[in-house]
Amino acid sequence: MSCTNGFENVRLMYRLVLAVDVEKYSTRDAREQLRAQRELKRILTAAAQNTGLDQRDWYEQVSGDGELVVMPENVDVSAVVGDFTCQLETILGELNRDVIGGTRLRLRVAMHHGTLTPGPFGPAGDAPIVVSRLLDARPLRRLLADQQDRDLALIVSQSLYQDVVRTGFCSLAPEDFRPVRVNAKGIQYHGFVRRPAPERVAPTVLRAASGGGVDLVALPGGRA
Repeated sequence: MSCTNGFENVRLMYRLVLAVDVEKYSTRDAREQLRAQRELKRILTAAAQNTGLDQRDWYEQVSGDGELVVMPENVDVSAVVGDFTCQLETILGELNRDVIGGTRLRLRVAMHHGTLTPGPFGPAGDAPIVVSRLLDARPLRRLLADQQDRDLALIVSQSLYQDVVRTGFCSLAPEDFRPVRVNAKGIQYHGFVRRPAPERVAPTVLRAASGGGVDLVALPGGRA
């Protein structure tokens, strides 16, 4: 009797998954949506470069207001959770300081380390579902709504907090995180939302990559 169930060519992988979403994207007009897309693309690229990450190794599944990223197998998870997040925060702050009379770009970011497998319409499995549920968590949305001076709100899964943030190898302080529970479609998810003290929000500024002629984000499907 076969034990493959018709999935003999499918390989289960354990990867770091990141999801990012632009706050209040649907309230923008088409011109502002395009500007948000271009700015998000530039910020992600600059943060990756400043952290030493190679975006050519990423699997990116994009939507109009954000994207889901599957990191490569050999990525330094602590660097992505800590240093990459700090770079996003820094570059966002620099960008928004120059906004006069327009809409600031504010982001929700979620991360989880779990299992997935490639599929014809994107990654399938536990990891992309968990990170999507955390990204949409009410406590994360409320953090941006309540703290208008904040540019980025981060949530990590409970396992990622325990395995990475608490180790001391991550540049984010464990005491800045608060546990939350998320109920979605009858399932409860556990995560940790980062709520740092104001004096620790802005890390040392590194020079962002120039955003001169940034191309439009690719259509959904990304690259494998």
